[in-house]
Amino acid sequence: MQHETNDFTTMDAVQKLPIGIQDFEKLRKQGFLYVDKTRLVYNLVNGGSYYFLSRPRRFGKSLLISTIKAYFQGKEDLFEGLAIEQLEKDWTEHPVLHLDLNTEKYDSAEVLESRLNLFLSNAEALYGVNPNEKMLGQRFEGVIRRAYEKTGQRVVILVDEYDKPLLQAIGNDELQEQYRGILKGFYGALKSMDGCIKFAMLTGVTKFGKVSVFSDLNHLNDISMSLPYYDICGVTEEELLSCFQPSIEALSEYQRHTFEESVAELRKKYDGYHFHPKGKGMYNPFSLLNALNKYELRSYWFETGTPTYLVDLLQMHDYNLEKMSRVETDDETLNSVDANSTNPIPVIYQSGYLTIKDFDPEFNVYTLGFPNKEVEEGFTKFLLPCYTSRRKDQTAFDVKNFVLDVRNGNTEQFLKRLRSLFADTPYELVKNLENHYQNVIWLLFKLLGFYVQAEYHTSEGRIDLVLQSPQFCYVMEFKLDGTAEEALAQIEDKHYTLPFDTTGRQIIRIGMNFDSNTRNIEKWIVG
Repeated sequence: MQHETNDFTTMDAVQKLPIGIQDFEKLRKQGFLYVDKTRLVYNLVNGGSYYFLSRPRRFGKSLLISTIKAYFQGKEDLFEGLAIEQLEKDWTEHPVLHLDLNTEKYDSAEVLESRLNLFLSNAEALYGVNPNEKMLGQRFEGVIRRAYEKTGQRVVILVDEYDKPLLQAIGNDELQEQYRGILKGFYGALKSMDGCIKFAMLTGVTKFGKVSVFSDLNHLNDISMSLPYYDICGVTEEELLSCFQPSIEALSEYQRHTFEESVAELRKKYDGYHFHPKGKGMYNPFSLLNALNKYELRSYWFETGTPTYLVDLLQMHDYNLEKMSRVETDDETLNSVDANSTNPIPVIYQSGYLTIKDFDPEFNVYTLGFPNKEVEEGFTKFLLPCYTSRRKDQTAFDVKNFVLDVRNGNTEQFLKRLRSLFADTPYELVKNLENHYQNVIWLLFKLLGFYVQAEYHTSEGRIDLVLQSPQFCYVMEFKLDGTAEEALAQIEDKHYTLPFDTTGRQIIRIGMNFDSNTRNIEKWIVG
C-alpha cells in the first residue's frame, strides 16, 4: 500500500483550493482558485440598490459579501483577469460598513446589543461620534450620514448572516421578540437614510417575515429565488468541469475511477440544489472543495455543524418525517419564515436540507426533496439519535448490526434489536405515539436503505416497508394497538409479495403490532 501511495504522482496539490477561505482579497493575492462570479456582482450592483439573499450555510455567502466589499473599495487590481474587469470602467471607492453576525453565540439580548455596539463603535472611530445619539438605530443613522458627508460618496452596507440571532432563539418566544425589536430598530436606518446609501445587501440562511425584521424593509429586493442570480453562490456543473478539471483528474487517479465516474460520484453526492425551478443544479462548494482536496467523498457539510434548531422545530411540532421525502408547498411559504409558524418546512428548505425537485406552474405548487446523498444520509443519521436515547456512536453501531442481520437473514435478531431500540426511548420524546414510532421506523429504515434496497409501494396498496438484500426480501406490515396476525394477513390479502416473487430472493413476511401502553413492539410473526 505504501508503494502505491509513493507512485501516486498527482496527489500533491494540483490546484490551490480555497478551503475555508472567505476573504476575497486573501484568496486573490495568495493565488487560490476562484470561480468567477463577478459578472453577476456587476449586474447586481448596476441593477438595484437594496438586496437580500438566502442561501444554506457554507454556500459562499461570506465570500460573495467580501467580493462586493472589495469591489466598492475600488480594489481594481484584485479583479484582474475576471469578467468584471471588462465591464467596470469607473472604480470608485465608497465607504463600506460591513457587519458580520456569524461570530457570536446569541443566548441573550445583551450579546446581540454588544455585537452591534462594537460594529458601531468601530465605524464611529472612522467617521465620528454624536453624543446625542443614544439608541442603536440612531447611532447607525448617524454613522451612515457622517460617512457620506466625510467622503463625498454614498455608503455601502453589507450584513452577513443577519438571521444568526433569530435562528438561535427558535423555540424561545421571549428572546425572539427581543431580537426582533433590536434588529427592526437597527435596520430601520436602511430606509431612513436612503439618500446616503449607494448599495445594501443582507444575507442569511432564512428570511424571517411578517411580524419580523423584514416587515419594515419592504424595499429589499429578495433574489433568493431569482432566476438571473440562482448561481451567484455555489458551483454549477459547467463551472466544475471548466475550473476543477485537474483536481477531478487527481481524484480519479486516487480513487481508481475514470474521469466520468468521478464526476458522476461528485454529482450524486454534492449536486442537486435548486434555487429556482428553471435554474440548473448547484453543487455545495464547501463539500466539493474538501472532497477534491482530500480525495475522499465524505459528508463534509455535516461535519462542520449540527442543525439543532431544525430538530427543535421538527420535535416541537411533532412533524411526520416521512413527509420530507416529498413535500408540496407554494412560493409564499418558501419565501418567508414566520417565527411563530407551526410549519417547519420553510426553515428546513431555506437551511438547505430540502430543495426544489419539481414545480407545477398551473397551481403554483413546488415539490421539495433532499438535494443529494450527502444531505439525505447525513440528516437521517443526525436525526435518529434525537428520536431515541442512542448516542451517535451507538446509532452507527446499531445501523451496522441491523444491516448485517438483514443481509444474513437473521430475522429474529433483527426484530429483537428493533424492540430494544424502542425500549430505550425516553418517555418525554413521545408526544404522539403513532407518529413517533413511524418516525423512528422511517429513520432507521431510511438509513438501512443506504446499504440495502428499500421500497414502499405496490399497485394494490402501500406496504409499510420492503427491504431487499442480495439473498433476502423482507416485506413488513405494522399495526398500532391491533394484532400481528392482522398485519401478516394484510400482506397476504393485498398480495404485497407479488412484485418480488421473481427476484430470486427468499421472501420473509413480517407482521408486527405496537402497543400504546408499553410504547413498544407487543408481538411479531414471521411468515
